[in-house]
Amino acid sequence: MPVTRTPHRHRRVTTAAVAATILAGAGVVSTGAASGTSAAPSPNAATQRGTLLSAESLYTLTSAKDSAAELTACGYDPGAARHGVDAYRLLYRTIDTKGQPTTASGLFTVPRGVQGHLRTVSFAHGTGVHRIDAPSMQRKVFLTGPSITYASAGFATVAPDYLAMGTGPAKHPWMDVPSQATASLDLLRAARQFAPTTGRALNRDVLATGFSQGASAALGLARALQAGEDRHFRPGALAPISGAYDFGGAQIPALLAGDSELEPRWRVVYAAYTLVAFDRVHDVYDNPGKVFRDPAVEELFDGMHTGPQMINALPRTPDELLTPYGRDLLTRPKSGLTAGLRTTDSVCKHWKPTAPIRLYRAQGDEQATVQNTANCAAAFQEREIGVPVIDLGTADHQKSQHLGSNVKATAKVVRWFSTLPTRSNP
Repeated sequence: MPVTRTPHRHRRVTTAAVAATILAGAGVVSTGAASGTSAAPSPNAATQRGTLLSAESLYTLTSAKDSAAELTACGYDPGAARHGVDAYRLLYRTIDTKGQPTTASGLFTVPRGVQGHLRTVSFAHGTGVHRIDAPSMQRKVFLTGPSITYASAGFATVAPDYLAMGTGPAKHPWMDVPSQATASLDLLRAARQFAPTTGRALNRDVLATGFSQGASAALGLARALQAGEDRHFRPGALAPISGAYDFGGAQIPALLAGDSELEPRWRVVYAAYTLVAFDRVHDVYDNPGKVFRDPAVEELFDGMHTGPQMINALPRTPDELLTPYGRDLLTRPKSGLTAGLRTTDSVCKHWKPTAPIRLYRAQGDEQATVQNTANCAAAFQEREIGVPVIDLGTADHQKSQHLGSNVKATAKVVRWFSTLPTRSNP
């Protein structure tokens, strides 16, 4: 988890100004009527998913040299940087876990000096607990490296903050794949509306990638696009990194196993987060005292505690964290938890990707057992989809193989995406 810091102040572009600029640019950039989206918002646009509410200019990296320097400072490989980058925070309409209207934010980055249609990357970030542990809220930290990597290589890039992170209301429904997918898709729609203000348009093909929690989000987005949930966007390629794709069958058993390869602190963090977050969506327990020895554990995941605060306040072992009932619930899930895991664990099951796909993992991952990736590849193989598993070997970053897998894989993914042919964009 990244260390949080106070976000910078940024210049705000109002909703009215965005709409005016879209109108001004509609005759220059080939979006709008030709692609099925009107340049001017319709009277009921405020109720529509993906409606852009506002945009903020966050920062500019003037040249490729500046992009490379920023990536180096974040610990990422600068080798693919060819452009400077403009970064924006987009606020947009989406739906919550119950299908009710809400808002969310996300990061939109574009390469400087490149106009017209751009190939589009969607990057979904890993687990955070504070609401500013999100791509549009921090700069020069672990979160922004992938977006800058892809944008500086020439791609338009969206990175959702997810529900209740960034500027979104309520509390974050961690590992809820359906809402991660809708937040990702609706950010793409908002970015498509905003892109003409920058002199650009988004290609139909979405190159979906994501890390850890975001690996499942990327799979969920690709599945939604393949199912035709958007009239414009379609899946172009898929590159998940170090995901917990089999939460019930691989991840939770590794959290509870006495001889687990996972680090003890992360076993406690994810056991606690699983119960708290799944309860928000699926009604897992009546009160926190039933599953946690200290009911105050639930408050650590309110979106206002930083990662270090949360880790320092948690006990050191699962047995110190969980009541006998709580441990039994994770060992033998029932009712709401069963329903939640069924949904979360479906990301590699019951569908057959039509776009190219690769899975990335690092040996010695201390947070997400590598059995997740093996099980995901096996699930696709059952549907006669041979998915290459890219073994990253040792991938240390800040003494973490898990974090390092994101850094190392991003360098490989951007190069793979760059080799893929661009399909026609009617």
